[in-house]
Amino acid sequence: MAKSTKKSTRKFEKNHLKDALEKRKAGAKIKQRQQVKAKRQARNAKDAEFMGGKDGEEAPKAKSSAKEDAFAKMNVDDFFQGGFEIPEKLARKLKSKSAPEKLGKRKRTEPEEEDDDDSSEASFEEAPVMSDSEDDAAEDDIGMSKGAMDALAEKDPEFYKYLKENDPEALDFDDYADLAEVDALSGSDVEEEPKKKKQKNSKKKIQVETEEGSGEEEEEEDDASEVTKPMVSKWTKAMTGQNSLRAMRQVVLAFRAAAHLNEDEGKDYKYTISNPEVYHDLLLTTLKHVPEVLNHHLPVKESASGKVRVSTDSKKFKTLSPLLKSHSTSVLHLLGSLSDAPTLKITLSSLTPLLPYLLSFKKILKTLVKSVVDIWSDPSSTEATRITAFLVVRRLAVIGDPGLREAVLKTVYQGLIKGSRSTTIHTIQGINLMKNSAAELWGIDQGVGYTTGFTFIRQLAIHLRSSITNNQKESYKTIYNWQYVHSLDFWSCVLSEHCNPIKEAESGKESELRPLIYPLVQVTLGAMRLIPTSTYFPLRFHMMRSLLRLSRATGTYIPLAAALLEVLNSAEMKKPPKPSTLKSLDFASNYKAQKTYLRTRVYQDGVGEQVVELLSAFFVLWSTSIAFPELALPVIVMLKRWLKDANNKASGNKNNKLNSALLLLIQKLEANGKFIEERRAKVDFAPNNRAGVDGFLKGFEWEKTPLGAFVVGQRKQREEKARLVEQGRREEERKRKQDRQKEKEADVSDEEMEDVDESGFESEEDDE
Repeated sequence: MAKSTKKSTRKFEKNHLKDALEKRKAGAKIKQRQQVKAKRQARNAKDAEFMGGKDGEEAPKAKSSAKEDAFAKMNVDDFFQGGFEIPEKLARKLKSKSAPEKLGKRKRTEPEEEDDDDSSEASFEEAPVMSDSEDDAAEDDIGMSKGAMDALAEKDPEFYKYLKENDPEALDFDDYADLAEVDALSGSDVEEEPKKKKQKNSKKKIQVETEEGSGEEEEEEDDASEVTKPMVSKWTKAMTGQNSLRAMRQVVLAFRAAAHLNEDEGKDYKYTISNPEVYHDLLLTTLKHVPEVLNHHLPVKESASGKVRVSTDSKKFKTLSPLLKSHSTSVLHLLGSLSDAPTLKITLSSLTPLLPYLLSFKKILKTLVKSVVDIWSDPSSTEATRITAFLVVRRLAVIGDPGLREAVLKTVYQGLIKGSRSTTIHTIQGINLMKNSAAELWGIDQGVGYTTGFTFIRQLAIHLRSSITNNQKESYKTIYNWQYVHSLDFWSCVLSEHCNPIKEAESGKESELRPLIYPLVQVTLGAMRLIPTSTYFPLRFHMMRSLLRLSRATGTYIPLAAALLEVLNSAEMKKPPKPSTLKSLDFASNYKAQKTYLRTRVYQDGVGEQVVELLSAFFVLWSTSIAFPELALPVIVMLKRWLKDANNKASGNKNNKLNSALLLLIQKLEANGKFIEERRAKVDFAPNNRAGVDGFLKGFEWEKTPLGAFVVGQRKQREEKARLVEQGRREEERKRKQDRQKEKEADVSDEEMEDVDESGFESEEDDE
């Protein structure tokens, strides 16, 4: 503790030393001002070098003083608000780096020995730029690894929560090799993992001494990473008996190598597979038991409404996420390389139980939907494979959110358009299967279904308008093609499926898709009459069938008789036909007629059959309506007039087959009209009674009407004819396959004979 100053000393300092001390302090202040001034001059000289001085010239004092005054009036915020210029020396140093400076720990460098006033400049000028190795280290430190993200969760949980909610894939890591936590979760499992060698197929040389004492070198391959049957059996037993996560990990890693077999030679996998039987066993084990083990450790909870829930916040899910992503990616890669239908079906079926776990992985789901839809829309796929692929897509649409459903619907529609590009007698059944199955998806969420349906129907309308307004020669081809025809027919299937009055009564409300009926009908009628030539009569018939389906299912009246009468009144049907030996045209697999068919009796007979069939199908929809006599009367008059012109004119159509079919149709229409008039005469309500009109013959079977009985008989005849045609087609296809098989066997036998001959010549040469 310091000693206190004596009172006498303090009195002496006050009386005698006060002036001396003040003079000494004043001199020190003057000396300090001089030193500061010298330092400022030196600093100004240095600024002059950087800021525009030439050859070491000093900046003018007036300029320096102005700067000093300006800086003296500024505070810190004003100074940084205007920014500052980087010295040229440091700018050149920064510009020399190829990549921008990255965040990380900077090494402290010793500044130059300058005064305290220049410390800020020295530290700014001498700020170090990190090297490439330091950049990599810094990149690892700022979150490019799972450990850094875990540290972020501890330091800044709010930002980590924001990333998890808005960009969950930023927190996912494809570290498939480092899965030690999986072993920790399966603590009861005891399994020795195969040792992974640094180099595959490394060879050890072993000295083997013979009896004579000489040494020979033999090579022994290291097969520690080769998958064998006992290994697969051991993994299967552990997965089925103990639900072992450790065994599942080994199976997933081995399956990953199997999925990329004979591919990606540059990549190094933990396991290798060379035995086909082992490959088959591993494939079945993985596809069957991996979903079971996942469901045991992470059970999926499904509500009555179809919503599923998986505890994604649990430690097990976070640990198994890389393994799940690896397995899903391998399955999707395998789908693109499989050609065997049974194996493809099993692989697709294994995806269904994995879908609830993949809902948080948007990128994988996008690839999954595209891969599965490609199989569903592939004409070469079997019917069973297509149905299995559709079930996967449907399951995803059921458990997904509205955004995922919209993506699924758009992808399915694109796949449908792609798969219907080529339509033949062999592919028409597969296309119809696609349209009927895909139509179901639009009813899962009718709000999303209406949005997508409105968008695509509007797109079809835009194409039609462009084709009408453009006077180019080939503009109509954007409308008259199979893809456009199948698109309109598909939307007819969708609306017929979900706007049915019976389904609406079950749900208790009107379908949200019903407003789409009117625009679809208008687009279809416009496309039907775009080019009214006889070449495109088959296309007109296709579109009429779509509208008839829609009218029958929804109870909507669509006027189609006028479009059919246009066909009868065309020059193709009025003039006498030319004889021809061509086989009949298949209207189901053609949307245009070839020039060789025009004006021939074969084509005229086919068109006449289609007109009679479609007119019958149109009127039978309203065969029990109270207004049927008034509805059929104009058509009956037009048909009688057409028959009269054909029979009276010398140049008229003498096609007796067509004339007799039309005459029979007229008779059935008149008979049905009389049937309705008889029932109508007994009613006791006026035409303005809407309830009475709607209830007229309600519940009466249309098959029992005169026109209905005629239509039922005609349909049975056509079905029998179609059955015979399909039987002949299958027989022809079977013969083609047999011929191809015989050609292959003949080629193989020829190659074997050549090999035998070559081996015989070689043996003779050896003997010589």
